[in-house]
Amino acid sequence: MISAVRNEAPEDTSRRALEGLRVAFVSGTLGQGGAERQLYYMVQALLESGARPRVYSLSRGEFWEEKIAALGAPVAWVGQRGAKALRLAALVRALRKDGADVVQSQHFYTNLYSAVAARVLGLQEVGAIRNTVDYELRSTGRLLGNVSLRSPRRLAANSASAVVDAIRRGVPASRVFLLPNVVDTSRFAPGPHPRPAASAADPRPAAGVRLLAAGRLVPQKRFDRFLRALAAVRRQSAVAVTGLIVGSGPLRGELETLARELGLSADAVEFRGAVPDMRAAYLESDVFVLTSDHEGTPNVVLEAMASALPVVTTRVGGVTELIDSGKTGMVVEPRDDEGLSAALAALAADPDARKRVGRDARESILATASLARLPDYLSRLYGSER
Repeated sequence: MISAVRNEAPEDTSRRALEGLRVAFVSGTLGQGGAERQLYYMVQALLESGARPRVYSLSRGEFWEEKIAALGAPVAWVGQRGAKALRLAALVRALRKDGADVVQSQHFYTNLYSAVAARVLGLQEVGAIRNTVDYELRSTGRLLGNVSLRSPRRLAANSASAVVDAIRRGVPASRVFLLPNVVDTSRFAPGPHPRPAASAADPRPAAGVRLLAAGRLVPQKRFDRFLRALAAVRRQSAVAVTGLIVGSGPLRGELETLARELGLSADAVEFRGAVPDMRAAYLESDVFVLTSDHEGTPNVVLEAMASALPVVTTRVGGVTELIDSGKTGMVVEPRDDEGLSAALAALAADPDARKRVGRDARESILATASLARLPDYLSRLYGSER
């Protein structure tokens, strides 16, 4: 038996450790977001490992609900009542009826639900940190945020910087675990590149360069910075540089107005809105651009790198853990608008550099953040709880 175990592949050992484990995820929403995509990946990995995941959501009828249920994991709605105490009571009743070994929060603001329910039922719990700790505290409210940070007996953060920040704020190091975001590298992969159409308004070569930005159109993402960089690069580039923004949100009208003020016509920048599948956007683009003021570990960066796109990003959250600046992407300071434009202009002018950086980016993701790594991460997380 000992010999058999020693000869077993590490991924097989991890999957075997997860077999039969009942994991109850508590999710604030199942909308089209990065935390929810990672939830889908975890449910998938657990099911393939023989575990028994369930999802308890405070919302219903959203993007990922049907997809998670289609995997074979039950999805229950526990948000029928608006009051937090009544939602907690509904969660406790559901967990008592269904049974669980671990209660895991998928959003920071559901940490308290998971921690209290687990304590009431004598279960283990895992809280979540999905962004910078400062952002989580500010968005939840300082009082509730600090309780949400300190209540779980185990916290899973998706970036090493968040782990360090939680410890700096007084959370014992033994309670904070790095659970990196992963990406499906078979789904997000290089492919044929549809070239942008020629524009009557722009006589430069039609086989130009397209810059892609994606996310919710909210202040955090700083798409205004992307538009200004696009305008600056277009003024100095010898090739036709265009922009594509994928996502919806309250700032769309304001951003469209800014684009016009910057002289960016509909031919120069496209606002595509939210899409159910980002693969086409990656394939038709040449460079991915992240201009956020703060992030955790953005799924879009992982997906772009897996798609062999060079990424130019601001130095926020966990992106520096993903990108070796100058090799697998380019990192600039959040307020360095000139540096952002210069990095984009350099890539726009050098197709060989784009190809090299994109290739190295994909190889890096295959080695560190592919979906195949998830069972190992999860087995170590839950193993520390058992």
